[in-house]
Amino acid sequence: MQRFSNLVDLLSVGAADAIAIKAPGAKPLSYAALRANLHKTVETLNSFGIGRQERVAIVLPNGPDMATAFVCIAAGATAAPLNPVYRADEFEFYLSDLQAKALVVEKGSTSPAVAVAEKLNIQILELEPSEEGAGAFTLKQAKPHSAAAPALPGLAKPEDIALILHTSGTTSRPKIVPLSQINVCASACNVRDNLQLSAADCGLNIMPLFHIHGLIAGLLAPLAAGSSIYCSPGFNALKFFGWMTEAKPTWYTAVPTMHQTILSRAPHNSEVIAANPLRFLRSSSSSMPPQVIGGLEAAFNAPLIEAYGMTEAAHQMASNPLPPAKRIPGTVGVAAGPEVAIMDEQGKLLERGATGEIVIRGPNVTAGYENNPKANAEAYSDGWFRTGDQGVLDADGYLSITGRLKEIISRGGEKISPREVDEVLMDHPAVHQVVTFGIPHEKLGEEVGALVVLHEGATASEKELREFAAIRLADFKVPRKILFKDEIPKGATGKLQRIGLAAKLGL
Repeated sequence: MQRFSNLVDLLSVGAADAIAIKAPGAKPLSYAALRANLHKTVETLNSFGIGRQERVAIVLPNGPDMATAFVCIAAGATAAPLNPVYRADEFEFYLSDLQAKALVVEKGSTSPAVAVAEKLNIQILELEPSEEGAGAFTLKQAKPHSAAAPALPGLAKPEDIALILHTSGTTSRPKIVPLSQINVCASACNVRDNLQLSAADCGLNIMPLFHIHGLIAGLLAPLAAGSSIYCSPGFNALKFFGWMTEAKPTWYTAVPTMHQTILSRAPHNSEVIAANPLRFLRSSSSSMPPQVIGGLEAAFNAPLIEAYGMTEAAHQMASNPLPPAKRIPGTVGVAAGPEVAIMDEQGKLLERGATGEIVIRGPNVTAGYENNPKANAEAYSDGWFRTGDQGVLDADGYLSITGRLKEIISRGGEKISPREVDEVLMDHPAVHQVVTFGIPHEKLGEEVGALVVLHEGATASEKELREFAAIRLADFKVPRKILFKDEIPKGATGKLQRIGLAAKLGL
């Protein structure tokens, strides 16, 4: 199938009158209208002084506007989607770190990002929906903002950065992952080919569009096949089956926690499932219990394809294939785009059957973290990118993930840096020391826990500390359990040990 070197080429596949974007209760948007919107958006950005390689932060609710805004902006600038639930402190960190040239919000937005952008003198652009269909929009300046003509106007070139996301770091501040036009197009095509997507398909997107999973698998992969996407306002278990009836999808992709909730409601919606048969279901972002895979396959009478992805790979690295090829529950399948290998600590590639660090290389993999030579030196070995995950390849090339080398907490697919939570809790006057760690959780995979040592004579309750953290952190980062001890267990070298802490504490 066709491969592309930029988003404009990728969007050229869909037939002019074919539907690109659908949404609940909205008029569908054709490929011709989406392409026209893209060219108009790039011209508008250029008129506001924003060109290629300049960062545009996007803070929009999930749905068709977020989907089209990402695609249209990334075609002529660098899109930086941010989680709309962030607090002001988080927006200030990300907008400063990104060196954003502009912020896109919906007209009348009450997001704290607006005040932060004003404080940082970042141009604010308001998105206004237009009549052409779901996701069609125009951009207007919130206030007159004079800017020189951009140095690099026009449509993005293959090496230009299309997308910037932050990855959580345990030992340092979050790292900036720049993904080029080539990176995101390669990954979108890898997912498209793996799932055998065609113009006849319709994907129901319930994934957030500030995450690599939703942006690539939920959005760009179907666009690369000329198929349509039904853009929901975000996951809602109560509305999922109603959307199935309206969208008539052939597939959807989700994280395990979403799949588990859908499975719990499936028995009451068997008529909807029978009337709207799916070709397959897809899961990624954290591991899926085999019992849930079996339950979903029985309920939907369709195969569940489990895949393995990460931001630095522009999402997909490995995936179980569609039938009649073999699916092995409990594995993340075979290499599905980049080359996948197993490496020891010294950088030597290991034989099949040996356990070590999972490493990847290919056109979808980022060329390196931005302004972070130390992280790059640690992450790359002889042209291979070290994922930080531990795994093993069997004789047939099926990959099993056996553990995480990094200490990132993965809560229902949301990645949380323990150090970020540490730093917030350390701001509380009663807190002397803190270590944040992952607690195993049946549905979410992991939950956030924190072990706190108070200053001598100081008092603070678990409720007080959680409320303190909730003002400064997005809800998913706030520890669900806070324990108090006289001292924090340390390793032989005196380092705080997050990994294994939950087991030591009997959690």
